[in-house]
Amino acid sequence: MSWSQRISGALSERRTSASLRTRQANTLGNGRIFSANGREYLNFSSNDYLGLSHHPQITEAWQKGATQFGVGSGGSGHVTGYSRAHQAFEEQLADWLGFERALLFISGYSANQAVISALAQKTDTFIADKLCHASMMEAAMQSPAQLRRFHHNDVQALATQLGKPHEGERLVLTEGIFSTHGDSAPLAEIAQATRQADGWLMVDDAHGIGVLGKEGRGSCYRQKIKPDILVVTFGKAFGGSGAAVLCDEDVATYLLQFARHLIYSTAMPPAQAVSLQAALKVVQHGDEYRARLAENILRFRQGAARLSLNLADSGSAIQPLIVGENQRTLDLASRLKERGFWLTAIRPPTVPPGSARLRITLTAAHTSGDIDALLEALYDAAC
Repeated sequence: MSWSQRISGALSERRTSASLRTRQANTLGNGRIFSANGREYLNFSSNDYLGLSHHPQITEAWQKGATQFGVGSGGSGHVTGYSRAHQAFEEQLADWLGFERALLFISGYSANQAVISALAQKTDTFIADKLCHASMMEAAMQSPAQLRRFHHNDVQALATQLGKPHEGERLVLTEGIFSTHGDSAPLAEIAQATRQADGWLMVDDAHGIGVLGKEGRGSCYRQKIKPDILVVTFGKAFGGSGAAVLCDEDVATYLLQFARHLIYSTAMPPAQAVSLQAALKVVQHGDEYRARLAENILRFRQGAARLSLNLADSGSAIQPLIVGENQRTLDLASRLKERGFWLTAIRPPTVPPGSARLRITLTAAHTSGDIDALLEALYDAAC
């Protein structure tokens, strides 16, 4: 089969199953309002959980950073791309989260891939929650190590996997808050089972950092654990982009030698690091944003319960409405857009077959009126 035939066949299959992905360019940025095709929508698909993507202190910091450093880093951090702005932010992150070191990456995907790829040897075993993010799963599957999976948030199933014979090292992979389901991992129990089996624990807390715990320190802080490796990202509650790996001194030094995603990628712009320093300060003092988000989550869930909407069991800003069939989910999203609400249909292979959903995300920027209007639209559109 030729490349053209293979590509045509794959696209045809996606179209037939209502799984074809498309992109939509917006014209106002990713805030409370989403603008596309000359129309404005209330945005319930953004990961900007605290509503900081347009915060004046953060945007001003980026502008000042660009004036000082320019708009790009100019190279890998191992060549010329590592600036004092990067170093300062890494030091602030490590101190804030209680680790010896932090290393900045261009994205959370890159950070997860880099760590797993650099650690893996043929005799090792990765043990991952079945709902772990694609960046973790793909890296583990492509590595020389063995991949085992355990039922979602099932600590006993994890313990069973940890009890199986092994040769090399074992790394348990999980998320703090799961990106498509919105529920939290039982990190304290997972950490205990991992420690008892003499394994290492790696937590991706992309959706918990900035939102949970004192000063927004995230899922691990809230559950009073310290994983061997913590990945945090800045494209959600921080309102920006990029990621960091938190670890001890030796692991950081090792990654600087062997993490190809770090060594061979252009570093994030120094101006971005400057803006993230400003974002960290806002997050640390952002109890009002976290309180507003919590109020919005509670209001939405209480309203959804009264309307008997089929929500997943989630206490986070991610509130999946399970629909089931791909086309029904797309049709529901389309009807909501007609009413002025931007929601995204999440379909297989991102989620298991038969569990297509609207991934409703709430932010601190939403008003109580926004929440009530969404609930009314959901009820009307679903009937």
